[in-house]
Amino acid sequence: MNKHSLLALLSILLLLSSCGKDDPIIPNEEELITTLNLTLTPDGSGNSILLSFQDLDGDGGVAPIIRTSALQANTSYNATVEFLNEQESPAEDITLEVVEEGDEHQVFYSSSIPGVTVMYSDEDDMGNPVGISTVIETGDAGSGQLTITLRHEPSKTADGVSDGDITNAGGETDIEVTFDIDVE
Repeated sequence: MNKHSLLALLSILLLLSSCGKDDPIIPNEEELITTLNLTLTPDGSGNSILLSFQDLDGDGGVAPIIRTSALQANTSYNATVEFLNEQESPAEDITLEVVEEGDEHQVFYSSSIPGVTVMYSDEDDMGNPVGISTVIETGDAGSGQLTITLRHEPSKTADGVSDGDITNAGGETDIEVTFDIDVE
């Protein structure tokens, strides 16, 4: 091979190798969620109740601030959960993304409080629950914990998942918060 052919070959190889993309495309990079708010509005009359979790520095560092409040016994609440990234200014509302990508997200509610039930009142385009809007019903007085888990890419058709059972959901947990609750 002569010098000119070798130089031409090297130039072509260099040109082809420079045409590749430098950075891979990450289709759905995990969002930072610093804040979870659950607003419960009693069906009929009464004041709304806010349960909130805020961890502005993310995992580690300063402990999160958790605010809770007692729920009324034998009451039905219309509940709405909100997810925020308050490291952004103004705060980024992650809830909008969860709703837009409802087929890729589901909020799970697990209660150890006797008599408390949670029913989904929203759904994605495929008719599966999302969990941004729910109805939470309390029974008699008691206490326990309410855990809220946002899952990304759960298997919504797996056994029990559409009823709110996280056991077979799979996917990745975006945020999980446990509130200590008294029902009075």
